[in-house]
This record gives sequence, C-alpha cells and structure tokens, in this order.
Amino acid sequence: MFDHLDALVLARAQFAFTVSFHFIFPSFSIGLASFLMVLEGLWLKTGRGVYANLYRYWLKIFAVTFGMGVVSGIVMSYQFGTNWSVFSDKAGPIVGPLMAYEVLTAFFLEAGFLGVMLFGISKVGKGLHFFATCMVALGTFISATWIISTNSWMHTPTGFAINAQGQFVPAGSWLPIIFNPSFPYRLTHVVIAAYLTTSLVVAAVGAWHLLRDRTNTGARTMFSMAMGMIAVAAPLQIVAGDMHGLNTLEHQPAKILAMEGDFEPSPNGAPLILFGIPSQKDATIRYKVELPYLGSLILKHDPTAPLAGLKDYPRDRWPPVPIVFWSFRLMVALGTAMLALGALGLWARMRGRLYDWPLLHRAAILLGPAGFVAVIAGWVTTEVGRQPYTVYGYLLTSQSRSSVAAAAVATSLAVFVVVYFAVFGAGTYYLLRLMSHPPEAHESEPAHIPQRASGITPAAGLAGKLADTTSKEHER
Repeated sequence: MFDHLDALVLARAQFAFTVSFHFIFPSFSIGLASFLMVLEGLWLKTGRGVYANLYRYWLKIFAVTFGMGVVSGIVMSYQFGTNWSVFSDKAGPIVGPLMAYEVLTAFFLEAGFLGVMLFGISKVGKGLHFFATCMVALGTFISATWIISTNSWMHTPTGFAINAQGQFVPAGSWLPIIFNPSFPYRLTHVVIAAYLTTSLVVAAVGAWHLLRDRTNTGARTMFSMAMGMIAVAAPLQIVAGDMHGLNTLEHQPAKILAMEGDFEPSPNGAPLILFGIPSQKDATIRYKVELPYLGSLILKHDPTAPLAGLKDYPRDRWPPVPIVFWSFRLMVALGTAMLALGALGLWARMRGRLYDWPLLHRAAILLGPAGFVAVIAGWVTTEVGRQPYTVYGYLLTSQSRSSVAAAAVATSLAVFVVVYFAVFGAGTYYLLRLMSHPPEAHESEPAHIPQRASGITPAAGLAGKLADTTSKEHER
C-alpha cells in the first residue's frame, strides 16, 4: 500500500520525468532556430550555396525537434490539474496569465511562420522566407522568456498579494512579477545553455563527418561555426553562472549552501568543497576534499567573508542536499569540459589544424550530448534546491498537491515512462539517422518551382521532384 508521502513523491517524480524529457527539446530548438537564422542570413549575404545546403540539412532536424518539444510540453500542463490542483488554484492568478502570454505571443508567432519556414523556401521570395526564419527564432526566444519568468517568480516571488481565498494575486503592476529578482540571471543562463547545447551537437555532427571526409565543405563549415560559438559561449556561461549564484545566495541562501555542501557556518571564510559524500541526516560531508577560503571568494568575492551554514536554518526547510550537491558538480564538470573544448578548438584554429586533427574531432563527438546532460543537471539543481517549496518561502510542496491516490499516480507514471521512451526514443533515433547523413559536398541553392510559362505545370514539377528525391534515396 502507498501512504501519503509516497503519493507526493510519485507526483514529484512524474513531473520531474516529463519536464526533463521536455526540457531537452527546447534547449536544442532555441539554439537551432538561431543557427538557422544565421545560416540563411549568410547565404543571402554571400550567395554561397554551402550555407543554403546547411540550412536545409538542419531544417529537417529542427522540424522533428520542434514537434517533439510541443508534444512533450502538452503533457505537463495537464499535471497542474491532475496532480497539483492546489498549486494551480493558489498560484493560478499569476502563473496562468504568464503561461497564456507565452501562448499568445511566442507560440502563435512560431506556429504562424513555421509553415513558411519549413515548406516555403521554394515558394516565396528569399527575403520573405528569411523573415519567417527570423520570426521563428524570435518566437523561441520569447517563449523561453515567458517560461523562465514564470518559473523565476516561483523562486523569487514579488509583486503579489494574498487574497482572502489564499490565492496569490497581482498587487498592482505586472512588471515586478515578470521582472522578478532572479529572472534576468536565469534567462541569461538558460539561453546561453541552449546555444551551447546546440553548438555541441552541431560540432559533434561536423566532427563525425570530418573523420570520414575532411574535404566535405558542409562539414567543415558547420564544425568551424560551432567550435567558434563554443569558444565564445562557454566562458560567458561561467560569468553568467557566477552572477546567477550571487543572486541565488541573496534570495535563496539555503539552495546555495546545499549546492556547496556548507552545513557548518564559516565566520572567517568558507572553503570550497570539491568532493565528498553528503549526509543530510548527520548534517556533514564525509571524506570531503576542500580548498580553504575559496568558497567565500567565489560566493562573496572575498576569501575571508563570513558565510552562513545550513545549520543556521530550520532543518525542515533544507532542500535534499545530496541531490543538489551532486547535480551541481555534474553541471560544473561538464561546463569545464566545454570550456576546455572551446580552448582546444581555438588552439587548433590558430595552428591551422581545425579540420585535420582527429583528437579534436573525437573530443567534440564525445561532448556532443554534454549540453543536454548539463541542462538537466542544472534544472535538477535549481528545482530540487527550491524544495520544500513550490512558491519559495510561501507555499510548501506538500501543500500543493491534489488529493489523488498514490496508486493512480504510480500507474500514470508507469504509462508515461513506457510511452515516452517508445515515442521519443523513436524520434531520437530518427534524428540520429538524419545527422548520420553527410551534408552535400558541393555548393547549391534551393530549387524554385518552375512557372507555368515554362510549359511545366506545378503538378508535373512536383512529380519530377518526388521522382528525383526517390532516386536519390535509392542511391543512398
């Protein structure tokens, strides 16, 4: 039999599972939409067919990724009503409109121009098609903006009042709610993470094909662009992460202390604990390896600045320290590896070995999935670190769930696991198949549909294209 705690844990596990799957796809599509915009812009500016080839190559991948992101996101919204109805009731007057703004602005913008972007490259003018691509890229960014604003408000709630029914309602202007204290830092961190995730995938695909044919123009171009982006974005992400950490220390100190493993207060400067085994029960880090004063230097930019410990806060308000401690270290380790890859790419570029250094190419392939793992680790760090609250400091997670039997939650979770791994496993396999095909080695531009004046009807032109596509598939 399941007890009350099991139902809460299962509901949290179900949301964590579905949002983890969902987060993978937007973190890729946000960066990929911008990459497509750059590719098409370079094609229009330079007239080089290699950019048109790469645009069409990655457009197919973007379409599949975007579709899986939309489908996986729909499931999460239902859980607000099924598993978290109390949260929906109490936070709905604020969270509901913010989510609606995301649909009315970002999703409608993406949906309105996505068809032109996917199917109009041979049917509309180049300028109009580029505008559609820009609008889709803008839509993905606006979507991230509203979602991060909503989530950030749950971490640093401002601009609200609590009415007689116990609901969070706007206290006046919506600006303090939208631009809450953690919003700019979290948005910057997430967007850079999306660009890094996309760059790592593009670099891995380019490296894969360079190992097979280092003369392939498309592979060389995509690899060069991706490695350049990694070299720029990785250090920027470290700076953004540092600023985000300082903001979190100000507004959610218990989360930062759990990330650092600081159970004990440090009045004369906190050490940086590199590794160890956290014990929440005993409030200690066993077998820890630490560097003196470095914790205070990172968190307060002063090696001797005092730092509180988790023991300064009520134990029932501590987040699950072991999860936060290790997810944070996984994210930092992967970020360090990305920084090293970017530096290695810069060194190879300066030495003229960017395209003929197998060690660099294998390293890029190895780190291809690192962005996805890092964003999930970052999400676990920030969301588990918010516990035991859904609205930090005001609404406990245990007070937010629906009165649903644990058996029902367990059954739906099992169904989700089976369906998600089947559907999205097949989708991921198809994406890998698309990426395994090398980009065109020669430069070419998208073909335009012949006009009626040429004596060829649109139907005949379409039939010819289908025949040509079929023959190419047989050749492959």
